[in-house]
Amino acid sequence: MVAVLVVSRDDLDRPVVAIGLVALALVVTAVAGSQVRRDPTLLLTPVAVIAELAVGAALVLGSGLAYGEGHAFAAGSQSLGSAWPLAGVLSAGLALGGAAGVTAGVGMGISRLGGAVAGGVPGGWDGGRVLSIVSTTVLYSLAGGAAGFAAERARRAEQQISRSRAREEVARHLHDGVLQTLAVVQRRATDVDLARLARQQERALRAYLAGDLDDGDEDLAAALRRVGAWCEDAHGVRTQVVVAGEVPRLDPEVHDALVGAVTEALANAGKHSGAAQVTVYLERGDDGGVFCSVKDDGAGFDPDTVVEGVGLPRSIRGRVSEAGGRVEIASRPGRGTEVRIWVARR
Repeated sequence: MVAVLVVSRDDLDRPVVAIGLVALALVVTAVAGSQVRRDPTLLLTPVAVIAELAVGAALVLGSGLAYGEGHAFAAGSQSLGSAWPLAGVLSAGLALGGAAGVTAGVGMGISRLGGAVAGGVPGGWDGGRVLSIVSTTVLYSLAGGAAGFAAERARRAEQQISRSRAREEVARHLHDGVLQTLAVVQRRATDVDLARLARQQERALRAYLAGDLDDGDEDLAAALRRVGAWCEDAHGVRTQVVVAGEVPRLDPEVHDALVGAVTEALANAGKHSGAAQVTVYLERGDDGGVFCSVKDDGAGFDPDTVVEGVGLPRSIRGRVSEAGGRVEIASRPGRGTEVRIWVARR
């Protein structure tokens, strides 16, 4: 601002106003600089943001008074508050959110209009001058809204990372302790109710460590864990869900088809195979889709002898084929059964 003041000193109608505005900005800058050394977050408090916006609005309004008639729309003209108002709008978005940033942008645009009116508009308002004010207001608002949106996303990502790191830390301590103890209780308990309770607590703890309980937006891994828990409760078959790496999100129709097919495969294992354990394995497919396997240690069967009915052909093959996927059945009498499913993301 000092450089602008020096370069455009011959255009000033009211030098005292210009010098006073620059002095005000200097005082605020000095105070803010001293606060940064102590605690930078103080500059993002509502009081500090409002003060910065007030100084920006004063600079925009006072610039019209300082330079006089027509300066706001003159070609190549400089404004005392050329950078400061935008910094205030960005601060409002970062500290108070996107809505506050947009509101601050609109307010700064109105201040620019007030500065132009205060300085005088020779020849009156034409389309170009109106468009200049409107475009400035829109750009200020977009900048404030974008800053708020980016800050909110950054905060949300930081919270998710913090929760994930906390779960990983807890998991390291619990895996060799509580989870293993619960597994031993299940194997050695002669009381059926005690074993079932231990299994339920193990599932709940694993669901928490996997992040399934963070929100209501259930992803594919969480949905399969839920289905696996249902299979254990309904059929008494120990069900383990293994997820290898990051699994892409599927379109809702594909997601529902895969979950439905896995549910039917688990129901078949629980009702007909006599299995003691079922493993559901999930990973990203080679084509960017998803591969899922449901494998049990039950009696097995000969797939070639299965009669067309509701369970295997329609509920599993039918669901998956309608979603554009494919199914393979690998089974032998006495060797268990594995249902392999491939689906695309869309």
